[in-house]
Order: sequence, then C-alpha cells, then structure tokens
Amino acid sequence: MVEKVDGLEFSIDLNTNGLRAELNELSGLGQKFGRTMVRSFAGAVTSGRKFSDVLRSLALSLSRQALSAAIKPLGNAIGGLFGNLLGSANGNVFSAGQIKPFANGGVVNSPTLFPMRNGTGLMGEAGPEAILPLARGADGRLGVKSGGAGNQVNVTMNITTPDVGGFQKSQSQVAAVMARAIERGNRNR
Repeated sequence: MVEKVDGLEFSIDLNTNGLRAELNELSGLGQKFGRTMVRSFAGAVTSGRKFSDVLRSLALSLSRQALSAAIKPLGNAIGGLFGNLLGSANGNVFSAGQIKPFANGGVVNSPTLFPMRNGTGLMGEAGPEAILPLARGADGRLGVKSGGAGNQVNVTMNITTPDVGGFQKSQSQVAAVMARAIERGNRNR
C-alpha cells in the first residue's frame, strides 16, 4: 500500500506469514488433541479398560503434547541463535541469506545489522527507523529524495497584439485565463 503525506511517498508492506504459520500450528495442535481423545475413548471401549485408566492415559498423552509444544519455541530460538552466530561468522550481515533492497526507502522495525566501511552497524534498536533514498540536486548537493514533489514545470505564453492600448485593456482577461490554466494544471497532477 502506498501512502502520500505532505509530498512524501510511504510504502507499507504487511507480512502475515508468521501469524499464518502460528495459526496453522495451533490448528494442528487442536487436531492432534481431538485425535488423541478419540483414540483413547475408542481404545477404552474396544479393550474393556477402566474409564479411570483411559483418563489417565489421555492426560499423559495431552501432557506430552503440551510439553512438546511449549519446548518447541525454545528449541527454535536456540537453533536460530546458533544459526545467526554461525551464519555471520564470515561477516554476513543479512538474515537467512535474504537481502532486502531499500533503494526506494523503507522502514526497519526491529534491530538489524548492516555493513559499514569499518565494521557492522545496528539500526532499529530503539524502535522503527526510516531509510530514505538520497539524490544530488541541480546544485550538486546531496539530500533526501522526495518522491511526491514532482518536476518543475515551466510554461511560456506568447501574446501577440496589434496595439498596445488594446493589450492594456485586456490584461485582466489574460491574467484570468492564465490563472485558470494554472489551476487546471494543479488539479491534474
């Protein structure tokens, strides 16, 4: 989604892949829970076990699943930590081998490493930070490139008149025509 505010263009991309993955995992856990209950009760009916044994078995199975689900994020975090440390051992500063281009600007929402001439920099450590593209102006100075400012437009009007007196009488009409043309041009930007 591209948003324009005071002549600046902002592009916002929402990534819901993480949420989608968590919802899929939650759905899978719910399905496992249902299958475990059905198997336990079906086993009780067909094997003639006591109901208390079935409930104990069900509780044990559910406890195993809950423990596995609780430990999984910890395992992922530890694996990610070692993966990031080892993945950057040769000086890599991109995550998981993916490079995100910021040639048109962007926003960094979390702490992110980036290469610098004499080491590695850290951005986004205190909250979201904007990356703005730079461009050289006509005067040669380097500055922030504004996306929505537009280019300068020069309009030349040639007025030919047979006599100076007639032109002086119609100056206000010519000015009104020019003002309307400029207004139309501003509306059509």
